Amino acid sequence: MQVAEAVHKYGKALRASVLPLYGGAPMHQQVRGLARGVDVVVGTPGRVLDHIRRETLRLGALQTLVLDEADEMLDMGFADDLDEIFAALPEARQTALFSATMPARILAIAKRHLKDPARVTIESEKAAKGDAAHVRQVAYVVHRAHKPVTLARILDMEDPVATLVFCRTRLEVESLVETFNAHGQRAEALHGGMEQRQRDRVMGLFRSQKADVLIATDVAARGLDIAHITHVVNYDVPASAEVYLHRIGRTGRAGRGGTAITLVETREHRWLKSLERASKGKIEIAQVPTVADLRARQLDLTRASLREQLLAGGQDHVRVVVESLAQEFDIVAIATTAVAMLHASTAGSTDDHDIPAAAPPRHAGAGERGPRDDRMPRAGRPDHGDRPQRSGPDRGPRRTTGEPMTRLWIGAGRQAGVRPGDLVGAISGETGLKSAFIGAIEIADRFSLVEVPDEIADDIIEALAASKLRGQKVTVRRDRDTGGAGAAEGRPRPPAPRSKPPRRRDDA
Repeated sequence: MQVAEAVHKYGKALRASVLPLYGGAPMHQQVRGLARGVDVVVGTPGRVLDHIRRETLRLGALQTLVLDEADEMLDMGFADDLDEIFAALPEARQTALFSATMPARILAIAKRHLKDPARVTIESEKAAKGDAAHVRQVAYVVHRAHKPVTLARILDMEDPVATLVFCRTRLEVESLVETFNAHGQRAEALHGGMEQRQRDRVMGLFRSQKADVLIATDVAARGLDIAHITHVVNYDVPASAEVYLHRIGRTGRAGRGGTAITLVETREHRWLKSLERASKGKIEIAQVPTVADLRARQLDLTRASLREQLLAGGQDHVRVVVESLAQEFDIVAIATTAVAMLHASTAGSTDDHDIPAAAPPRHAGAGERGPRDDRMPRAGRPDHGDRPQRSGPDRGPRRTTGEPMTRLWIGAGRQAGVRPGDLVGAISGETGLKSAFIGAIEIADRFSLVEVPDEIADDIIEALAASKLRGQKVTVRRDRDTGGAGAAEGRPRPPAPRSKPPRRRDDA
């Protein structure tokens, strides 16, 4: 939508017509638009491929193809769709490929589909003096079970204008929205499972400041540029340093101040050093606010509110009440009681339970290196030497090297029409885990086995159990057999299939 709007604006003088094609929008409207004829089509791979198959999008006269965010599209599992789209294009065309990173898989696409391309590298734009982002970076070490209440208390202390919270999965987003709304804060969800009209409604509420908190997944929040965001929260440690930079870049724009908050579990603290190096800034390790801290902060806010009203004046209409009470009570006692009543009405009741402290991390500063500790979370690391390798051909079974893996048993197999791409797509879509970090996949008639990183296996089980696979709810658990796939319960071991990348259409 953003690109289509830009094309419309820039091409207005040329009377260029543009049509966006994306999942979630009515198909019949898009078909009518294509039938009328357009100069530029801006689309997600899934919906573009749907129109090609329906023959409602004919590409015989195509002159230029632009593949934007190529690395992101491959991470989302569009590799097969892109190959099929390329196959439908005319040989004579200009092709441009844009990518924030150039790993081997991107270069392979360029080699297959571009002819003698010129490679252009653009350096990061340096902010003008005084315009650099001023983002305060803070991390809180908390137990996973205490994350929701910890975040609520931190935001009570920070008193933000508008907050953008990033979660790893749709399930986490929905759960956190329910928690915030139950505590009286207007929170809205933004994730790939929502239809476009729902996303537009949510963004309208947030832009107009009718919602205080926007809770989103990374893909759904791509490209957000909302000037009044003062706080960005990483509810989970981001999958990579690049993701972290993208997230915290949503605040502190054009020289304005901003705050980036990261909730870190004890075992994750070692990744903070990588985030410091990437952001070239210090991440402060802060203590979770206590009840006493919160009460003191609330009193500060009450004092500030009173001072603002005193400076503004205009309270003469209630002076008579003060003067009459002053004949009976001390003026300080009257003011103290009035402040107490105001404070109670604005601050409300305070939870009188302190949040249990997690073990403080031994956190090295930026530039220091610990033993094997500057790698990113297993749920998705940048493309460096420690990236899991695939065995066999390009689309063969994958297995991470040097990382503990757990095999999950999923109660649906070939009889339910389950394919490797369905499993990879479900796991990637519901948890944000990149497809390259999913191990071997085996599909039998009535069940499937999938290897996933052990550290986040429980999160994957929870997410899949709350979603659907091929339109049906399925049982998901750790495989009870540790001696080899298919050995338990008298199961025959199925041959390892050729796994395909997932298809994710709605989130693009």
